Amino acid sequence: MSKSIRRCLPAFRSPLSLLPVSNRFMMQSSDSDVISPSAANMSSYTPRTNAADPSTSQERNETLAQQLVVARTVLSQAVDLIDNHLTTDEQLTVSSKYLPGSTIGKHLRHARDHYVLLLDSLKTPAPHTMSYDTRIRNTPMETSLSGAREALLATIKQLEDAVPAANVDQPLTLHAITPHMHEFKSTFGRELWFASLHCVHHWSMVRVIAGELVSVNVSLLAVNLNTKLEQGITLQEGFGFAPSTLVYQDRQDTPLGKANL
Repeated sequence: MSKSIRRCLPAFRSPLSLLPVSNRFMMQSSDSDVISPSAANMSSYTPRTNAADPSTSQERNETLAQQLVVARTVLSQAVDLIDNHLTTDEQLTVSSKYLPGSTIGKHLRHARDHYVLLLDSLKTPAPHTMSYDTRIRNTPMETSLSGAREALLATIKQLEDAVPAANVDQPLTLHAITPHMHEFKSTFGRELWFASLHCVHHWSMVRVIAGELVSVNVSLLAVNLNTKLEQGITLQEGFGFAPSTLVYQDRQDTPLGKANL
């Protein structure tokens, strides 16, 4: 072909060059190794776990079962406090000298409320939302040993009924005043663990207040006597200590020690 004719012909372009880059990549792959357009951009690829994998499902169920044990153990520590250490309703309302405004009753109520708020969020249709800023103040458990015991045992029963049927990875939306109004994505399993850890945090303050009760005058109990309360309120080992601390200290003799998990 002469040079003049070649100059008159339009430049040849492969049909593949007219396709988007991702489609060209797919068509140029062999039939046995076809890659989808979305997979061509590996930076956007996110591995997915197989939700139907029995081993994965079993592991997640085991995680939920373990967290139920932790929650039950933490709340049972408060029941033990009421049954074996506190003797009067008034001890629930003694204001702390070291933690202004704090009482044992308020800490018991506030810590227990986190579990209740979490469980209540599952009672409404998805998508589930919740807020720990909701307060249920001035309840009987703040001022009555029997009221506190009843509320704590009721919450343990609620957990035992609801948790086994729940999904540890169930999505939740958490609303919080930080003091800004913020919204966070979370899961049921994560918030169940937070409720337990939050409980332990408040039990540590309960331990401080219980230590103060040894010097409280019985006159606070509306009894006209000058004798003092029986000294020596000693709470069970591990009360108010985080599981991570107990594991680090190798405290296998405590309820949340690693020998029990």
